Amino acid sequence: MTRSGRAGATPSRSDLAPNTANAATKDGQISQSVTAEGPPGGPSQPSPTFTRLKWTSFFHSCVYTSLLICAFALGKPQPETLLLGWTHGLLWIGMSLACITAARMKIVPLRLAVAVAVLGGIGPFFGSAEFVRTQKTYPEGTDQRATRPSSNR
Repeated sequence: MTRSGRAGATPSRSDLAPNTANAATKDGQISQSVTAEGPPGGPSQPSPTFTRLKWTSFFHSCVYTSLLICAFALGKPQPETLLLGWTHGLLWIGMSLACITAARMKIVPLRLAVAVAVLGGIGPFFGSAEFVRTQKTYPEGTDQRATRPSSNR
Protein backbone atom coordinates (compact mmCIF):
# COMPACT_ATOMS: atom_id res chain seq x y z
CA MET A 1 0.00 0.00 0.00
CA THR A 2 1.32 3.47 -0.85
CA ARG A 3 1.36 6.53 1.40
CA SER A 4 -1.71 7.82 -0.37
CA GLY A 5 -3.58 4.80 1.00
CA ARG A 6 -4.50 3.29 -2.35
CA ALA A 7 -3.85 -0.44 -2.55
CA GLY A 8 -2.40 -1.60 -5.84
CA ALA A 9 -1.76 1.93 -7.07
CA THR A 10 1.46 2.90 -8.81
CA PRO A 11 3.78 4.36 -6.17
CA SER A 12 4.19 8.10 -6.28
CA ARG A 13 7.57 9.82 -6.24
CA SER A 14 7.24 10.47 -2.50
CA ASP A 15 6.69 6.73 -1.84
CA LEU A 16 10.13 5.87 -3.16
CA ALA A 17 13.41 6.15 -1.26
CA PRO A 18 14.62 9.77 -0.95
CA ASN A 19 18.08 9.13 -2.39
CA THR A 20 16.93 7.57 -5.64
CA ALA A 21 16.17 8.90 -9.07
CA ASN A 22 13.10 7.61 -10.89
CA ALA A 23 12.65 6.85 -14.55
CA ALA A 24 9.62 5.51 -16.38
CA THR A 25 10.24 2.45 -18.51
CA LYS A 26 8.47 1.61 -21.77
CA ASP A 27 5.73 -0.32 -19.98
CA GLY A 28 4.99 2.61 -17.66
CA GLN A 29 6.56 1.11 -14.54
CA ILE A 30 8.77 3.29 -12.37
CA SER A 31 12.32 2.09 -11.96
CA GLN A 32 14.71 3.33 -9.32
CA SER A 33 18.42 3.98 -9.58
CA VAL A 34 20.77 5.16 -6.90
CA THR A 35 22.00 8.71 -7.35
CA ALA A 36 25.62 9.79 -7.09
CA GLU A 37 25.30 10.48 -3.36
CA GLY A 38 27.45 7.46 -2.62
CA PRO A 39 27.10 4.09 -0.95
CA PRO A 40 24.20 3.28 1.38
CA GLY A 41 26.29 3.87 4.51
CA GLY A 42 27.30 7.32 3.26
CA PRO A 43 30.68 8.33 1.90
CA SER A 44 32.20 8.51 5.39
CA GLN A 45 31.89 4.77 6.10
CA PRO A 46 33.31 1.74 4.32
CA SER A 47 30.77 0.02 2.11
CA PRO A 48 29.08 -3.08 3.54
CA THR A 49 30.70 -5.17 0.81
CA PHE A 50 34.19 -3.96 1.76
CA THR A 51 33.50 -4.75 5.42
CA ARG A 52 32.25 -8.26 4.61
CA LEU A 53 35.29 -8.97 2.44
CA LYS A 54 37.60 -7.67 5.16
CA TRP A 55 36.10 -9.91 7.86
CA THR A 56 36.06 -12.90 5.52
CA SER A 57 39.75 -12.28 4.88
CA PHE A 58 40.44 -12.22 8.63
CA PHE A 59 38.50 -15.50 9.00
CA HIS A 60 40.55 -16.98 6.13
CA SER A 61 43.74 -15.96 7.96
CA CYS A 62 42.49 -17.76 11.10
CA VAL A 63 41.73 -20.92 9.09
CA TYR A 64 45.19 -20.79 7.51
CA THR A 65 46.86 -20.31 10.90
CA SER A 66 44.96 -23.36 12.18
CA LEU A 67 46.09 -25.32 9.12
CA LEU A 68 49.74 -24.41 9.74
CA ILE A 69 49.46 -25.41 13.40
CA CYS A 70 47.79 -28.72 12.49
CA ALA A 71 50.25 -29.53 9.72
CA PHE A 72 53.49 -28.63 11.48
CA ALA A 73 53.02 -28.48 15.26
CA LEU A 74 50.48 -31.26 15.77
CA GLY A 75 51.86 -33.82 13.30
CA LYS A 76 49.17 -33.66 10.57
CA PRO A 77 46.19 -35.18 12.39
CA GLN A 78 43.53 -36.42 9.97
CA PRO A 79 40.80 -35.45 9.07
CA GLU A 80 41.45 -32.02 10.66
CA THR A 81 44.35 -31.15 8.35
CA LEU A 82 42.39 -32.28 5.30
CA LEU A 83 39.33 -30.24 6.31
CA LEU A 84 41.38 -27.12 7.05
CA GLY A 85 43.29 -27.52 3.78
CA TRP A 86 40.10 -27.74 1.73
CA THR A 87 38.58 -24.82 3.65
CA HIS A 88 41.66 -22.69 2.94
CA GLY A 89 41.62 -23.62 -0.75
CA LEU A 90 37.93 -22.92 -1.26
CA LEU A 91 38.12 -19.66 0.72
CA TRP A 92 41.08 -18.56 -1.39
CA ILE A 93 39.21 -19.25 -4.64
CA GLY A 94 36.05 -17.53 -3.35
CA MET A 95 37.93 -14.51 -2.00
CA SER A 96 39.91 -14.19 -5.24
CA LEU A 97 36.76 -14.13 -7.36
CA ALA A 98 34.95 -11.79 -4.95
CA CYS A 99 37.85 -9.33 -4.72
CA ILE A 100 38.43 -9.26 -8.48
CA THR A 101 34.72 -8.57 -8.98
CA ALA A 102 34.80 -5.89 -6.25
CA ALA A 103 37.81 -4.27 -7.93
CA ARG A 104 35.95 -4.16 -11.25
CA MET A 105 33.00 -2.54 -9.46
CA LYS A 106 35.40 0.01 -7.85
CA ILE A 107 34.56 -1.19 -4.32
CA VAL A 108 38.15 -2.14 -3.52
CA PRO A 109 41.42 -0.94 -5.09
CA LEU A 110 43.12 -3.16 -7.65
CA ARG A 111 46.16 -3.50 -5.36
CA LEU A 112 44.00 -5.16 -2.70
CA ALA A 113 42.42 -7.55 -5.21
CA VAL A 114 45.87 -8.56 -6.49
CA ALA A 115 47.13 -9.12 -2.94
CA VAL A 116 44.20 -11.44 -2.21
CA ALA A 117 44.18 -13.28 -5.54
CA VAL A 118 47.92 -13.69 -6.15
CA LEU A 119 49.42 -13.86 -2.66
CA GLY A 120 46.37 -15.32 -0.88
CA GLY A 121 47.18 -18.88 -1.90
CA ILE A 122 50.59 -18.67 -0.22
CA GLY A 123 49.29 -16.86 2.84
CA PRO A 124 46.03 -14.96 3.29
CA PHE A 125 47.81 -12.65 5.76
CA PHE A 126 48.85 -10.49 2.78
CA GLY A 127 45.20 -9.84 1.92
CA SER A 128 44.22 -9.15 5.54
CA ALA A 129 47.13 -6.70 5.91
CA GLU A 130 46.12 -5.00 2.66
CA PHE A 131 42.53 -4.59 3.91
CA VAL A 132 43.86 -2.85 7.03
CA ARG A 133 46.22 -0.66 4.96
CA THR A 134 43.45 0.26 2.55
CA GLN A 135 41.09 1.24 5.34
CA LYS A 136 43.79 3.47 6.88
CA THR A 137 44.60 5.02 3.48
CA TYR A 138 40.95 5.77 2.64
CA PRO A 139 39.34 6.61 6.01
CA GLU A 140 36.58 8.55 4.26
CA GLY A 141 35.29 5.34 2.73
CA THR A 142 36.59 2.63 0.48
CA ASP A 143 33.70 2.44 -1.96
CA GLN A 144 35.16 4.40 -4.86
CA ARG A 145 32.08 4.30 -7.10
CA ALA A 146 30.85 7.66 -5.78
CA THR A 147 34.24 9.40 -5.92
CA ARG A 148 35.53 8.29 -9.33
CA PRO A 149 33.82 9.20 -12.57
CA SER A 150 32.72 6.30 -14.72
CA SER A 151 35.02 5.49 -17.63
CA ASN A 152 32.08 4.24 -19.75
CA ARG A 153 31.12 6.89 -22.28
